[in-house]
Amino acid sequence: MLTPVPDRRDTGSLKWDKRPDLDPFWVADMDFQSPPEVIDTLRDRIDHGVFGYALPHAGLVDSVLGYLDRRMKYQAKEEEIIHLGGLVPALSLAVRAFCKPGESVMTCTPVYPPFLGVHHDGDTELITVPHLHDGEKWTFDWAKLVASVRKDTGVFILSNPQNPLGRAFTKKEIIKLATFCKKLGIVLLSDEIHCDLILDEFETPHFSALNLPEDLRANTITLLSPSKTYNIAGLGYAYAVIPDASLRRRFTAARGHTLAEINALAYHAAEAAYRHGEPWREELVATLRGNRDLLVRTLESELPEAVVPEIEATYLAWIDCSALSHENPALRAEKNEKLFVSDGSFFGYPKAVRFNYGCPRNRVAAGLEKLVRALR
Repeated sequence: MLTPVPDRRDTGSLKWDKRPDLDPFWVADMDFQSPPEVIDTLRDRIDHGVFGYALPHAGLVDSVLGYLDRRMKYQAKEEEIIHLGGLVPALSLAVRAFCKPGESVMTCTPVYPPFLGVHHDGDTELITVPHLHDGEKWTFDWAKLVASVRKDTGVFILSNPQNPLGRAFTKKEIIKLATFCKKLGIVLLSDEIHCDLILDEFETPHFSALNLPEDLRANTITLLSPSKTYNIAGLGYAYAVIPDASLRRRFTAARGHTLAEINALAYHAAEAAYRHGEPWREELVATLRGNRDLLVRTLESELPEAVVPEIEATYLAWIDCSALSHENPALRAEKNEKLFVSDGSFFGYPKAVRFNYGCPRNRVAAGLEKLVRALR
């Protein structure tokens, strides 16, 4: 059974202590304890008592390769895995590896805020193309992508499943995007950190860049981590899967001396999550599905002007408030109800908010009640 976290105030929590005067439903950090097996593994490692520099030990590597085989149906070689202390540094690395100063990076909005800032690390320019609603779902505006791309575009940064829209893009969409990138010599950087949080894997299965045909897959870098799924983001472990040796060399060379060592606890937590966390993950997804349904029902009933896309993945709800009269709905929620939700402006889409429903059901209900009161 999922265990709600104890009081997180005054624990150095970014979510709870950044604005201790507010009720937090913002950053992608769940209010559930991590799987018991992860906690037990960390205790065992701590009992060892020595925390020197660490390597990705054999158990960790085996668990990652086993995960890729089991969940992605991809048989990776160990040399394809690049271990990282987080995925945001990987975005920066890719920009510096595959773009020269003055060249361009492309992504689609609204999107996870670091996507909109990492181009500065390589002194490059950013091209953003808004996602398009086709009458049923949010997808890519293919015509605008073609019109906006430049000859010097070196990287396309993809969020799949999409944060904050909650889309699990289809096989057809990912193949079309990968073909677009390959044709123009653009490296496809696919951030798939939320891929184990698909709310209905039968209806909307995750299609990874690793599942692309071999010629398209060779032009990709897939970014993965157990951090969001198992609520261990603060430990700092992620990895890139890069099938092509040439891309791998260029990506690795861009690291220089800019990345910190990965800590010993992070490796062991990741291994435990992948080896033992599946029953816990299944229960989490069922809980999130119920939370999602509560959120949709509540807003449809109590705040019908707010538009919520069909949420297929993640524990983050994108709420479009543009039909309401508020200039800044996130600020209004803060002032009127002391509610801390993510401001859509940081995602490239003002007049929207992102609401984190990765918490116990009663807490979701209370947060939604405050949001409705603030915006109605």
